[in-house]
Amino acid sequence: MSDTGSTIVVSPLMDSREIAAYLKVSESTLSRWRSAGQGPPFLRLGGIARYRIDAVDAWLAGLEHSHAPEG
Repeated sequence: MSDTGSTIVVSPLMDSREIAAYLKVSESTLSRWRSAGQGPPFLRLGGIARYRIDAVDAWLAGLEHSHAPEG
């Protein structure tokens, strides 16, 4: 495989409204997760939370369970 140059593909930044819709949760839930240090990773740009969709997808993948818990 050859290097096609110095092009770097970066996941676009999305705002809280877009990510809340993507996750099918309210914006207040997303805000509560941020305050509690839970939820998907985010960046603060000018005091506004922004999310990279690939980081959100990776966070979701980490939540997946392949089987029900025993107990």
